[in-house]
Amino acid sequence: MLPGRVNGGPVEQKKSLEGREMNDFPEFMKHPLNKIPSASQHTEEIEGYVFDGADGSQVAFWKCCTQRVSQEHTHDYDEYLAVLQGQYTLIIDQQRISLGVGQEYFIPKGIAHAGEGLAGTRTVHCFGGKRVLREKQD
Repeated sequence: MLPGRVNGGPVEQKKSLEGREMNDFPEFMKHPLNKIPSASQHTEEIEGYVFDGADGSQVAFWKCCTQRVSQEHTHDYDEYLAVLQGQYTLIIDQQRISLGVGQEYFIPKGIAHAGEGLAGTRTVHCFGGKRVLREKQD
């Protein structure tokens, strides 16, 4: 059995109050000061934004603009992820775990993992530690 847990299942695509499908994060979440620098990514050509918790935890929101692969890596803290749109495949111990809209997964610290996101996939990741180092601002 793989470490971690998967919850949730297929749900209807979420819509904004105006009834439009949301295919991107709201503009207020995409402030340049919150943008994740490419040096802090395990995946090339994705758009990400980070928010910091008072306890040192972080929440990151990512969007795959094209089909992307996240290289295998580990963390010294737990990770929780949820798929908001599209399809994300976690790879743990050579096993593929397919996650669709509304599904979530908990990855305990120290577990090596990789992933694949289809174009347009949006995910939210919560980290029990500092995952993203911000670029210095002038």
